[in-house]
Amino acid sequence: MNLSTHFSEGPASNVAGHLTAAAARDPDRLAVIVPSGDGPGESRLTYRQLDEESDLLAAGLRSLGFGPGARGVVMVRPSLDFFALVFALFKARVVPVLIDPGIGLAAIGRACRESSPSLFIGMPRAIAAQRLFRWGRSTIKRRIIVGRTRSLGGRAMTLDDLRLRGRESVNGFLDPDPGDDDLAAVLFTSGSTGPPKGARYTHAIFNAQIQAFRELYRIEPGEIDLCTFPLFALYAPALGMTAIVPVMDPTRPARVDPRNIIEPISRYRVTNLFGSPALLRRLVEGAEQANARFPGLRRIVSAGAPASPRVLERLAPLLDPPAQIHTPYGATEALPIASIGSDEILRETRFLTDQGQGVCVGRPLPGIELAIIPIHDEPIPVWSSELVLPQGSVGEIAVSGAVVTRGYFNRPEATLSAKIVDPRTGQLFHRMGDVGRLDEQGRIWFLGRKSHRVVLERTTLFTIPCEAIYNTHPEVARSALVGARRGGVVVPVICVEPIRRLSRGDRARITRELIERGQAFPHTRWINIVLFHPSFPVDARHNSKIYRERLAVWAARRLS
Repeated sequence: MNLSTHFSEGPASNVAGHLTAAAARDPDRLAVIVPSGDGPGESRLTYRQLDEESDLLAAGLRSLGFGPGARGVVMVRPSLDFFALVFALFKARVVPVLIDPGIGLAAIGRACRESSPSLFIGMPRAIAAQRLFRWGRSTIKRRIIVGRTRSLGGRAMTLDDLRLRGRESVNGFLDPDPGDDDLAAVLFTSGSTGPPKGARYTHAIFNAQIQAFRELYRIEPGEIDLCTFPLFALYAPALGMTAIVPVMDPTRPARVDPRNIIEPISRYRVTNLFGSPALLRRLVEGAEQANARFPGLRRIVSAGAPASPRVLERLAPLLDPPAQIHTPYGATEALPIASIGSDEILRETRFLTDQGQGVCVGRPLPGIELAIIPIHDEPIPVWSSELVLPQGSVGEIAVSGAVVTRGYFNRPEATLSAKIVDPRTGQLFHRMGDVGRLDEQGRIWFLGRKSHRVVLERTTLFTIPCEAIYNTHPEVARSALVGARRGGVVVPVICVEPIRRLSRGDRARITRELIERGQAFPHTRWINIVLFHPSFPVDARHNSKIYRERLAVWAARRLS
């Protein structure tokens, strides 16, 4: 049964309408391809098949009583089933709750409690974990297993069971127009700077993001996208691209076999690649070893953390001009806000970054209003033009626009801390939690997370400008500024992850060199403690977001 006729072919309010419109325009174009992990085979769905499959699953969900207002946790790896399920949830107006497994078991449990799901959809291991740890035990009414052919009984069923329910549904109704402000999804943040929070996504926000990415990077229907991050994989069908799902663990991009990225780029003539900085590092290492180039790529998009100029200068020559590596700036709560290409980074901004001026993330995109406001940790309930600092001032970045979420799910305190409302216009600004400044060209310079600043008696230090001074040392893989308590006083410490194992003599020499280097710059002359750490605790998804809070505790213990 095909229920896609319930969606118009024009602009759709329900984000799933983009899929239906693409199926109407080009039904036989491949929407998703999943290469086999153990051979040359693959599984695939055309746009028509993906649209019909999601219709079928949506009808099955409705037949079980799951419709508008219901919420369903989805813990399924990128696959044909993942794409069909998420679009089915959109069509049935069941709100998908997307939680990154990398946030940890305890955080997953909290996310399930906060989102109060009535449905849990997961791979066998996720279903087993949900039962064992009793995630959402007071609200979950039904479990759906992805990846098993037989039902486990009780309240669990398989996708085949759901498809059967969908086929038996007659004249099922799927509302094509839920309203721009109706909740479409709950997307949990990574929790790298605090407890993960569920950002409230409306259909209007999804549609604005799709339009923003299409215009920003000039993405055209018919392109081929290599999807290495589950959430952004969903944008491919909505943008009319064919999504290729590589063989990898998307929660551990730093461990990807680069051959599983390089081979499909060539095999499927990929034009668009989205990857975290950790994945790009592995890609360039593999490409250099295999002497591979990527002449067919029109663009690489890297998000999650600023891309390393060291990686960019090695990766950019492997592309044919005018292709670039683009880094969009934003967060789960607001994306995209700005973007910068590798040409500008390598030609100009990286040299300013090395001098401690921060990381340039580009100019605000059309439709984005951005302001630098004073740094405060307390809520700012009411917006005022008096909050806006002059050009060049350092402060917190605040943004407003169609891609900005309006709050967190069941987190009123967090919403109050992160959002500012203009009572005269109803316009809402999101506090990014990032410190930055605007230069005379209107570019945004990112200086670090507000929560990571080190407040001293006579000055305040920000992570990115300080760390850049030490990161240029040839023996430093990366560094992290932390404030460690010693004798009741906060002292600034530079933690260093060396590129190799160091002898005692090497440590003494490098410590002297780093302190001398820091004394040459006014913003790092306050730092005279260097500690070596063998391997920083990092966000596993990006392998770039350093858990500085943990490093601060470690540093305090070393100093005691």
